[in-house]
Amino acid sequence: MGVDDVLAWVLASAEPSARWIVRSALLDDAPGAAVEHTLVLADPGTDALADRLGDWTAGADLSGHASPAFAPNLLTLLADMGVAGGDDPRVERVLDAMADHPLPDGRFASFARVRGSTTATWGALLCDTHAITEVLLRYGRGADQRVARALDVMIDDLTDTPHGRAWPCRPDPASGFRGPGRKGDVCPQVTLEALRAWSWVPVDRRPPEVLGAARVALGVWRGRATAKPYMFGHGYQFKVVKWPTTWYDVMTALDALGRFPQLWSGPEADPADRRSLAELMACLGAYNVAADGRVTPQSCYRGFEDYSFGQKKVPSPFATARVRQVLHRLDALAPEAAAVEIGALASSKGGTGTPRPPRVAG
Repeated sequence: MGVDDVLAWVLASAEPSARWIVRSALLDDAPGAAVEHTLVLADPGTDALADRLGDWTAGADLSGHASPAFAPNLLTLLADMGVAGGDDPRVERVLDAMADHPLPDGRFASFARVRGSTTATWGALLCDTHAITEVLLRYGRGADQRVARALDVMIDDLTDTPHGRAWPCRPDPASGFRGPGRKGDVCPQVTLEALRAWSWVPVDRRPPEVLGAARVALGVWRGRATAKPYMFGHGYQFKVVKWPTTWYDVMTALDALGRFPQLWSGPEADPADRRSLAELMACLGAYNVAADGRVTPQSCYRGFEDYSFGQKKVPSPFATARVRQVLHRLDALAPEAAAVEIGALASSKGGTGTPRPPRVAG
């Protein structure tokens, strides 16, 4: 299949969320996207995901940051499927609760039990406040002064690391818990979360440090064989997307970095960054997209078996549309990505990686 054939296949599917992505992000079909948006909101699958949001209050059972059950991750998935601010009262209630729980320093908090403790409390690791700030912005709450304050603090939290100036794994101010990474190292996950948050802010209001942090994220990829941040490798698990996407991998990296075209075009572009983006694009395609252009998930979180992206048996229209959406932002680099020799790319541990070709459905 060519790209047009793949998009036609998605549009012929029974998934309004996949069709919405194609019409809104790939075909620039505003009337068609509006129709699909209405169908997304009426879809039982959307309703079921919104029901999973639950409460964002003291005493609630809040999942960990890497889990797709973590409310900011569910909200991101719903937004990826086409849900917007004002569409669903369950979404709005959770957003209200998130916005109502900033700490005195301005960071947004979640209620959780610190590792090694039996007591739960409100705390704010950067993977809390960055993820919450991102979804508040994405759902249209950028005018809220609490969100503006969180963005200011986000810039204050930028730190000089061995990889460059970006976001580290900062200790929680209440408990002192810092997470498993090495002190002072860049944290690729919270850096991507911050970049996604700032991507919803107009370009002329973004501090220059934000683009600098995006360059650091690409530098982490380039230095993967010699300076890997603790627990953030770039081998097979990084290159094969786990659905729904929640944590650091090739898809989340490109999804964030592809929102900053200054990385590959214009006077600020660096050839090294262009090359890194092209390599990441090549990995996303080689490890996840079959020869027919469709994506059959190879790794899935449990609990999403009722969704096409939650099974490994047949091509997923939603996963296919999402991968195409992420790559579409970087279309200018497609020829460079096609020229990348995947087998010559070193992994985090050295050597080369040979992708297992994604399956083509019979």
